[in-house]
Amino acid sequence: MQTVRMALNAMATRFELLLHGDDAVLLRGAGEEALAEIKRLEQQLSFYDPTSEISQLNANASKEPVRVTPRLYSLLRKAAEIHNETHGAFDVTVGPLMRCWGFVRGRGTWPEEHERKEALTKTGMDKVVLNDAERTVAFRQPGMALDLGAIGKGYAIEEAGMFLREGGITSALLHGGTSTMLAIGTPPQNTDGWPIGISDPLDDSQMLTSTSIRDEALSVSAPRGKGFQKDGKMWGHVIDPRKGYPVQGATLSAVAHPSAMICDAISTALLAMRREDGKQVQQKFHGMRTLCVYDDTGAADLVSLEFHSTHPTNQ
Repeated sequence: MQTVRMALNAMATRFELLLHGDDAVLLRGAGEEALAEIKRLEQQLSFYDPTSEISQLNANASKEPVRVTPRLYSLLRKAAEIHNETHGAFDVTVGPLMRCWGFVRGRGTWPEEHERKEALTKTGMDKVVLNDAERTVAFRQPGMALDLGAIGKGYAIEEAGMFLREGGITSALLHGGTSTMLAIGTPPQNTDGWPIGISDPLDDSQMLTSTSIRDEALSVSAPRGKGFQKDGKMWGHVIDPRKGYPVQGATLSAVAHPSAMICDAISTALLAMRREDGKQVQQKFHGMRTLCVYDDTGAADLVSLEFHSTHPTNQ
């Protein structure tokens, strides 16, 4: 049994790939194709690259409908569907709010109230016109901007996984910054799957829960990492697009599902949703497992559906 490890820096994170098989040359060739696909998608979907297709769309869609590539259109159509399924908690039009709160190339700052309200007028999938017949995208409001940060990494990992499978790979684990990962088959000598641990969001040295994934993806989202302190609270970079404020209450969410793209999007949406709404969303996606941690009551409250937890759970 051969083992090949590969890595790539893209989409402001580090992607790592672990492959097992009998032919190291085949493993490396498939891995190189998969990572090259991630790099191609970064060049297409980057919010920060002015030459990317999404940046060109953002610059022109408020002036006239913009025809986009089939892959980008399909991704935006899927983003619109997830927006509807989550009642607006997931929204790729969050770009103006990210700028307003200083999270574009920064750690964030508290905006003036009129700035927040103005950014909200430029936010909402109802202001995006998707024309299936023409494959065009148009904005109803000037100043809108699509930010695919909450779905792009999962999409890239999912597409890379297709290259791996087409290359004959039957045992692999691909992750982007350890927050979104895709498992193909199982690791050697472990038929249960790839074991995954999730750290306690309030204490990274402690294990919160664990699970295993096999031919499945997993995404973990948390508002920590990029943020700022105000009035004794930490305000993180995950914004509720319906209210225009960084999320409060939920400190971590995790989603397991066959689609890495869906995992990425739903794990972000869950941070902005109420407990009962999150459970309803899970029921809309076949084969989905979710976990959320809340601290809005002053103590950690873990709501786990089908994850194996090391803590007591509230169902």
